[in-house]
Amino acid sequence: MMSRERWPRWVYGQGQEPDYRFSFANERTFLAWIRTSLALLAAGVAVEAIELSLAPPLKLAISVVLLVLGVLCAIASWVRWARAERAMRLGTFLPSSALGALLTFALVLVAVVLLVALR
Repeated sequence: MMSRERWPRWVYGQGQEPDYRFSFANERTFLAWIRTSLALLAAGVAVEAIELSLAPPLKLAISVVLLVLGVLCAIASWVRWARAERAMRLGTFLPSSALGALLTFALVLVAVVLLVALR
């Protein structure tokens, strides 16, 4: 398949085809982030569905935060995959990502709120 027929063009229309092992490794990393996204979505649904001794507005807020994090994680993981694939094709440094730091901060915050509220 020619690079102009592959999508997204801004990734595949640049540079040279990298070693397939690196592309597969990049894809595995993408899939790991997608699993994280699914776990966040499941946690958001579970917080709302399970009977917890939380005030309804707090329960809804925690659920919404987890659901939004899940969606953001899915979107950011695709962007991260595409940027890394493009960098490999161009032979440049791999881009950094703030996704891990954002998720860590948000999940610690949710955990602290839950620990305080469920006390």
